[in-house]
Amino acid sequence: MLNVTFTYSAGLSSQLRPDDRPDVVFSGRSNVGKSSLINRLCNRKALARVSSKPGKTATINFFDAGAFNLVDLPGYGYAKVSKTEKLRWAELVEGYFAAGRNIALVVQIIDMRHKPTADDMDMIRFLDDSGIPFIVVMTKSDKLNKSEYAAQTALMTEIFSAFDGVLLYPFSAIKGDGTQEIEEAIIASLS
Repeated sequence: MLNVTFTYSAGLSSQLRPDDRPDVVFSGRSNVGKSSLINRLCNRKALARVSSKPGKTATINFFDAGAFNLVDLPGYGYAKVSKTEKLRWAELVEGYFAAGRNIALVVQIIDMRHKPTADDMDMIRFLDDSGIPFIVVMTKSDKLNKSEYAAQTALMTEIFSAFDGVLLYPFSAIKGDGTQEIEEAIIASLS
């Protein structure tokens, strides 16, 4: 399990603090289970705020994990947010990626029950085009029965075969399935 403590939140790119340590970044649409994944990896119940209301994380949250920073980006793709707020989120996230930070890995999170959204694919293409290392974590795997799980695994494997060497990790926040494999991928990205 990762041992982390909250450092700070940035609501504007101008609030980003310089840091030479590598960043492990968590990215995904609103309500995809990002906070639940972070909490499971850190064996903490409320390190990252879990909300039933999508679009709750409106800042980039930084956590000190010793040798690296764990970075929680605001969720994207939530419609019930003002245009001004969407523009601020875009400026914040674009500012983060343009800041020249040492990004060791992006943990791109998608809902295993559904085909990736257009926003998911835009983010994945951005990461791929930018040469930023990333893995894909497929949350909510426990919500699928065996045949649905197999079908969705095959679909995701086909979709992501277009991206060279991308690793897919099914994950369940409830059962903990995939936690160790994701943690090992994070540790490997730091060496």
